[in-house]
Amino acid sequence: MDLPASALPRDAPALPALPREPYPGIVLRATLWLSFLAPFFYATYGFANWLASRRDDVGSIVFGWEHGVPFLAWTIVPYWSINLFYGLSLLLNNSKNGVDRLAGRYLTAQLVAVACFILFPLTATFVRPQTNGLPGFMFAVLGGFDKPFNQAPSLHIALLVIIWDHWRHRLTGMAGVAWHVWCFLIGASVLTTWQHHFIDIPTGALLGLFALWLFPHNGELPFAGFRLSADPKARRLALFYALGATLALAPAAAGALVSALRLILLWPALALAIVAFAYAGAGAKVFQKIADGRVSLASRLLLWPYRLGAKANVWAWTRKFPAQIVIADGVSLGRFPTAAEADPFGTVIDLAGELERPRGASIRWVSLPMVDLLPPSREARAQAVAAIETAQSQGTVLVCCALGFQRSAAVVAEWLVASGRAATPDQARGKLAAAGRPVHLGVDQPG
Repeated sequence: MDLPASALPRDAPALPALPREPYPGIVLRATLWLSFLAPFFYATYGFANWLASRRDDVGSIVFGWEHGVPFLAWTIVPYWSINLFYGLSLLLNNSKNGVDRLAGRYLTAQLVAVACFILFPLTATFVRPQTNGLPGFMFAVLGGFDKPFNQAPSLHIALLVIIWDHWRHRLTGMAGVAWHVWCFLIGASVLTTWQHHFIDIPTGALLGLFALWLFPHNGELPFAGFRLSADPKARRLALFYALGATLALAPAAAGALVSALRLILLWPALALAIVAFAYAGAGAKVFQKIADGRVSLASRLLLWPYRLGAKANVWAWTRKFPAQIVIADGVSLGRFPTAAEADPFGTVIDLAGELERPRGASIRWVSLPMVDLLPPSREARAQAVAAIETAQSQGTVLVCCALGFQRSAAVVAEWLVASGRAATPDQARGKLAAAGRPVHLGVDQPG
């Protein structure tokens, strides 16, 4: 049975590193992608501009304070530099898979942004002053293909998020600091070149994070192996979250020109859509939670509205109950802990796919992500039981999910039987019931 690395004994031998791929093959793959992406960019971007130029109803979203943003001609240099980093990021990779995933992020950002430019075109309203020298030349080249219609979401910002993330994993020390500063200048330049309005920035950042989530650096792709769930309850929950996403999206799309603040609803709409995708059949991998309980940056930011609601739900259901209860031989059952609640234990076995390991928790953490309200597979339960048995031999253990009522309770009950601490499932149920905390071993209650 395979366990996550964090579930192995501390003295377990390290797994052998994968051999490095020959770099010429990586460069060839990157060159092939660039030969497609570059013309595709100019063709689709230009087409969206052309369509918008033929319309007489193109609006704009401009805050009053933006009229005080200065025009800084020199910032066209960092603005243009993203084109260099676009190509270099593809060429400087460690594997063909890394090239493919980065290209997938680029393509996702391009397709979504162009679709928005076609469906909801906006125009930039500021007229740049005459500029000479190198900045003047660069503005002239930019104006040759970039008309003022492709605004929100800013494709420039979306690509910046993708490229910034690509290099922040590779640059450390002063090089890393310099990279963050330069990326800040690139981001600010969309305003100081009067190329975009402010609303284009957060919408572009949201698009960039979505592309990072869709094609993560490591682990499974969220859509890999997707099969529509045959479980009626999973389908109902998928529809429930999809309805929530629609209810958030509708006022954002319909009222953006009336109040730009409504566009903030795009954030929870996207978060709920991702959760709906999980219930529809993608499963817990949409949360991008790794073995030590951490999640990817894209998952942390994109799903923040959903996780905020999930934490409120934990508080509402568990505030009147003890955080944990001891079940047997140093194994406790409880809700998803804070760092202070987790640290007294030797190991936390975490089954809540939707929640992130709390900041500051310093103990051994084993994450086996499961989706709330749905029965885990037999294989997942067996893996969790084995992880409990391994951790219990090393010290005290907390087994948790969101509320500690269902997923973790079912796994602890199965561990009691598998380890001989209960003779039958009914005895295990009785042991849990006698502990004084509500548990629901069916799948009809939250947990």
